[in-house]
Amino acid sequence: MAAHIKEHAGEKVVFVGIGGSSMSGLAGLMQHMGYQVSGSDRTRSHKTDHLTESGIPVRIGHAAENIGDARLLVYSAAIGTDNPERQEAARRGIPQIERSVLLGQLMEGYGQTIAVSGTHGKTTTTAMISQVFVECGMKPTVHIGGELDALKGSTLAGEKEYFIVEACEFAGSFWHLHPTIAVILNIDEDHLDFFKDIDDIEAAFHKFAALTPKEGGWCVGCGDDARARRVLEQSGRRTRSYGLSPHNELRAESISYDELGKAHFTATLFGHPLCEVDLSVPGEHNVLDALAALAVASICQLPMQEVARILGRFTGAKRRFELTSVTDGVRVYHDYGHNPTEFKNVLSIAKLQPHKRLWAVWQPHTYSRTKKLFDKFLDAFHDADKVVVTDICAAREKDPGDIRSSMLIEPLRQHGADAVLTPTFDDAEAYLRAHWQPGDLVITLGCGDIDLLNEQILEHGDSAGYRGN
Repeated sequence: MAAHIKEHAGEKVVFVGIGGSSMSGLAGLMQHMGYQVSGSDRTRSHKTDHLTESGIPVRIGHAAENIGDARLLVYSAAIGTDNPERQEAARRGIPQIERSVLLGQLMEGYGQTIAVSGTHGKTTTTAMISQVFVECGMKPTVHIGGELDALKGSTLAGEKEYFIVEACEFAGSFWHLHPTIAVILNIDEDHLDFFKDIDDIEAAFHKFAALTPKEGGWCVGCGDDARARRVLEQSGRRTRSYGLSPHNELRAESISYDELGKAHFTATLFGHPLCEVDLSVPGEHNVLDALAALAVASICQLPMQEVARILGRFTGAKRRFELTSVTDGVRVYHDYGHNPTEFKNVLSIAKLQPHKRLWAVWQPHTYSRTKKLFDKFLDAFHDADKVVVTDICAAREKDPGDIRSSMLIEPLRQHGADAVLTPTFDDAEAYLRAHWQPGDLVITLGCGDIDLLNEQILEHGDSAGYRGN
């Protein structure tokens, strides 16, 4: 019989791979719920440091002794059965739960469970919805894949009426959730190390939508995305479509943008005005994310004028077009985006900001994604003046030996990008400092540990005191 977290209330639980964006948040949430939490990860990061500071012991490196006297082991999809801690748990008969299964178990017993899925924009939209519910006084329990100032982190232990969660499709993890409101932002190619093709990805979202109750469940989706719209139409559930096109139920009308790309629009439902929205985050993709939040808020009957005011105060989740420093007169940003569509979105926004030259520093994430989306990546950097490429972040994968970052440089140049290879973060920092000029804008791109480059640039300060590594 499979383990259930409720059978281990108050016991010691060890998280293997605790530094991951979802795992670190879950560990914090479990601590708030009264569990005795510890964990391990292969590398130290700001997330492991934060966990340690919050009283959760974290060991760097994986070893059998890390389990200690834990009564339950939680692992992520990136942790295989050959991991020494999982092997030790199996030897000692300690139950093991995969991360997404645990998340689904924690959702049980809530009145409304709002799960936000999609290839792009999950964290931002989940953060928007969470901030709306928190500031409307609804006291939700929240789990998102990024950090939000309104939550003072990535999770919030609230009351039992609302559970708001970011729902990732990788390895079918969102199939373990129990949504009463399933949100589908878009459906695009990604995680092709797990899915066969785009049709297989769409089929996964059909299965996710079917998790909502036939009685009382809702499917919310972007009607401007053909595949998301098809999932809604075939779901057999109550639906709410949103978008910019006339066929959507909830729409943004009379849209205007300021010089930095921040939108003002009228939100309408079935043609009737709901509220006026002035966003503090730029770009059309953030208009769509805000519409998703408005759609959920309208279903849950929140006061729409107040919802609009809260969305106007939303300034973004951490690692989403986040300004990390101004060094040598250069504004340095980071964005978690990791596929071609996300790169195009964020670079289009970066281009609107005041700058002389726009630098994109790309850390490719996983060998499989780099290979399978190779041609699309080549067309993703047209808005950048300079493209700096680091080594591939392997993440959960083993090196197949047939793809290297060096193989990207010449094809990028052939597609019009002024590209250069800087394998390590030290190489990238040294190159940037030797070539950037005051007034330039640098944005690092990737969902691996490329944000550490931003951290070291901040730590080293202006180049007058920089001595290299």
